[in-house]
Amino acid sequence: MNDCLFCKIIAGDIPSTKVYEDESCFAFRDINPQAPTHVLLVPKAHVGSIAEANALPLETQAALFAAIPKIAAQEGLTNGFRIVSNCGPDACQSVPHLHFHILGGRQMADQMA
Repeated sequence: MNDCLFCKIIAGDIPSTKVYEDESCFAFRDINPQAPTHVLLVPKAHVGSIAEANALPLETQAALFAAIPKIAAQEGLTNGFRIVSNCGPDACQSVPHLHFHILGGRQMADQMA
């Protein structure tokens, strides 16, 4: 998708701080971190949100979920971490490209709302 911010980051057209990459996934630091560790994990193939994730090949879906604990370990999140994927305007999804926030490095709030 030509106008997608995350597609441009994946392509290297917009700089990012990469923390992980494989054939299917790309992960980079959030520019507005909400925790000491805040990494965004995206599929390289464009899909709008988790609601469209079934359009991705099963191998890509599996790669995303396999990458999460790898990234958490690489980032030293040994005491736990939170995964968030906002879906649609009511959830305040700001970039219409499926992405997972990997948050950690501190005690998270008990409530998410």
